[in-house]
Amino acid sequence: MPTLRFDANHSRRISARVPTSNQHIIIVSGLSGGGKSTALNALEDLGYYCIDNLPPALLEEFPPQITKHPSLYQRVALGIDSRAGGAGLERIPDWMESLRANGLECELLYVEASRSTLIKRFSETRRRHPLTRDTTVLSEAIEQEMVIMEPLKKQADWVLDSTDTNIHQLRQQVWKCVGPGRQGMTLVLESFAFKRGVPQDVDFVFDARNLPNPHWQEELRDLTGLDARVQQWLEQEPVVVEMGEDILRFLKHWLPGFEDAQRSYVTIGIGCTGGMHRSVYLVEMLSRSLQGAFSEVLVHHRELKA
Repeated sequence: MPTLRFDANHSRRISARVPTSNQHIIIVSGLSGGGKSTALNALEDLGYYCIDNLPPALLEEFPPQITKHPSLYQRVALGIDSRAGGAGLERIPDWMESLRANGLECELLYVEASRSTLIKRFSETRRRHPLTRDTTVLSEAIEQEMVIMEPLKKQADWVLDSTDTNIHQLRQQVWKCVGPGRQGMTLVLESFAFKRGVPQDVDFVFDARNLPNPHWQEELRDLTGLDARVQQWLEQEPVVVEMGEDILRFLKHWLPGFEDAQRSYVTIGIGCTGGMHRSVYLVEMLSRSLQGAFSEVLVHHRELKA
């Protein structure tokens, strides 16, 4: 039973094919000014190898190249628009079926917008519509392209209407279409020593120097926040538990907004005096609590790797 997806306006139900291969090819097409470049950029963020405006004459030569290098071309996105011409566009559905017959997963993403929106976008950017070579009237060029692209639109697995969306919203819609292939935000948790300086690439910094310090416990001094004895000692201090819970609560509340804003990475720095005990412990605690909430949670203890 195929899964069901909806386009951006929920006006059309679309059937998504069940994946059959480790290699995935997405054809990105649609109307000029509809958002194809944005869609390709969104796919590139997901790790797709993107090629824009590939001539249809090269389609036949493309599959042998990617099948020879499955690890390099595991995910590929090809941008094809009306410049391919009617005859070239007519070849795409059969070409896609031949890929599927050879075990490759291949899908078509079509991006469009209303006539008035397209006219406004071209007027604001002063870009030339690719079909104005045949007519000097922008509205006629848009109408001509709609007719040319309609057969390909009917073959699409996903149709996205960008009329009422901005660039960021369209990127999110593309990510939702791709579904399980989407790479969400990576969260980096880093412990450090303030005496050696704050890391330059952190987005948020939390200061743990006011917490009880295991360094002053002789039996714990040579250990780190990775050791069970240090962890147990810190967990007996209510103020340590309270700070950990407050930081966790803050991150759970605010980080989803950064993910919605399409941030690829957010780095959280937690520092203490020497970067060996308190900050390390808090980073480890946060890592355990946030695993699964984001695409990936990475831990870096700067001073332990020095």
